[in-house]
This record gives sequence, structure tokens and C-alpha cells, in this order.
Amino acid sequence: MQRMPEKGTATSGLRERKKQATRAALREAAVRLAAEHGAENVTVEAISEAAGVSPRTFFNYFDSRDDAFVMADAESGARVRRGVLEAPAGVSPLEALRDALAAELAEIEQRHEVWSLHARVLSASPHLLARSLAAHLADELGLAEALAERTGSGSRPCSPSAADRAPCASGDERRRAEPGLYPRLLAAVGGAAVRVAVEYWCPRQDRLAFTDVFRQVFEHLAAGLPAPPEEPEEPERR
Repeated sequence: MQRMPEKGTATSGLRERKKQATRAALREAAVRLAAEHGAENVTVEAISEAAGVSPRTFFNYFDSRDDAFVMADAESGARVRRGVLEAPAGVSPLEALRDALAAELAEIEQRHEVWSLHARVLSASPHLLARSLAAHLADELGLAEALAERTGSGSRPCSPSAADRAPCASGDERRRAEPGLYPRLLAAVGGAAVRVAVEYWCPRQDRLAFTDVFRQVFEHLAAGLPAPPEEPEEPERR
């Protein structure tokens, strides 16, 4: 007999999906308006109206107008980190990262136009570009912390010189505060893999599936990035 989901769990999941949809609608409205009129000419009221919500609802999701132009958000980052931490024990850190990112990018083929417009908006607005980069760097650090927790490579023993400067924290606190070299590098590589896959796929989307390009990027990484004997063939859309 199939077990039905508990009512509270189902309700919570539906509520979360609605919140994600509203946040995405507000971001898309902000980006489209900014691409058409310039970010400096876009107001919270205009964004809210375009998304079909009230300005009061807007501030339930963002602290300021400029926050709506930052595509990275805490909820997305939290989902990726959770995916990394909850991956099966036998899965390598690189595979766990790949699968967590792929789940978050599942709808990219439907939303690529917004991503392209977002890049145009950022290139025309240096202060928004700086804000977006800061958000992505913070998200990358959080991902490195999750990878450090998964691999156990984020903590390091206190040396006498370090102990003289500051008290030693517990293992978990050290891991969260200072991810090791490997999780930092892997988190940065994950971000670069997403960017390269998107940039490569966008002009070829009529003949390539994004999932195939993304998978090939991680196959190169898993192989250690050996130089190919010749230019590899583009993966065919499945």
C-alpha cells in the first residue's frame, strides 16, 4: 500500500513552491523592466505591478529594489547545500555537487532568456554587478562550508601559534569558519562549471540540450581535465 504524504508536509511543500514562484516572478519582472528602461528607472511599484503582487508583498521577499536584481538568493543556495549534504555516502563530492547544481538548474532551458537579460542589465549597471558578485561570492563560501562538512576537510588542528592568537574552537566550528583548500576549490569550480555550461549552451540551444552540455562539463572535470587529442564533438540533443 502506498504511503500518502502527511498533510503538514504536503502543505509546507506547496507553500514553499508558491514562495519560490513569487520570488522568481518578481526577479523576472525586475530584469525585464530594467532591460527595457534601465535599472535606475525601475521602481518597486512597477516591479510589483508587473509581477501581479502588491509592493507590500515585494518587501516580504526583498529588503530593497536592488536585491531583486541579484539572481543568487539564500533559498537557492540552501537547496544546493542541502543537496550536497544529503547525497548518498557512496557519491563522490564532485558528483554530489554536480547533482545538487543540476537540480537547481532544472528549469534553465525555460528561463535562459531571463538569464541573458540579467547579464545585459548587470553590464549596464556597475553597482548591481558588484552587488551580484558579492552575493555569488558569499554563496560560494557557504557551498564550500557544506562541502567541507561532507568531506571533513574543513577543520584543522590548532597550532601553538594559533592558540596564542585565539582560543581553539570545536571541530565543527573550525570547519564552518574555515573550509579547507579542497572544498574551497571545488565550490569555485562548481560556479565556473555552471557559467561555462550556460555560456556555451546559449548560442547552441537550437541543437544542444543544456543537460547534456552540463553533464559533459562535469565529465571533463571528473577526468582531471586532460587535453583532448582533438576538438571534441558537440553532444547531440537527446
